[in-house]
Amino acid sequence: MKILFVCTGNSCRSVMAEGLFKKLTQARANDFEVSSAGISAIDGFPASPETLEVMKTEGVDVSGHVSRRLNAEMVRAADKIFVMEKTHRDWIVRFVPEAKDKLFLMTDFYAPAYEHTGCVDIPDPIQMSDSFYQNVLSMIRDCLEKIVQSL
Repeated sequence: MKILFVCTGNSCRSVMAEGLFKKLTQARANDFEVSSAGISAIDGFPASPETLEVMKTEGVDVSGHVSRRLNAEMVRAADKIFVMEKTHRDWIVRFVPEAKDKLFLMTDFYAPAYEHTGCVDIPDPIQMSDSFYQNVLSMIRDCLEKIVQSL
């Protein structure tokens, strides 16, 4: 199964999701082809320094990550696409309408935990504090645990 994680710049959230998903599914690694991309990414950049650091706390090395801008081919090739924000989902549906049935908000899988915040998006941590990055990582982990159970 081809899994694609999407955020804005492919330097923080989708990188965290890709790395954590691979860790959580190590025993089933042959079942999944996992990648990430950003709707506004510039190809060829590494993950943010803060992402590298916060992922170390999970024992996940994403230092080899190289950003990729999302394109229609990636969307069509994926079996399931998990996005961080409603705007990401809307953008993809606008450009690849046939993808709507394989698109999911990450928080769709763990909504009860975040209902009290009124937040359905996983916030972008770029240029935020280390603790903000840690909170975003925790949200992503919570969602991924439910996603992995559903696959």
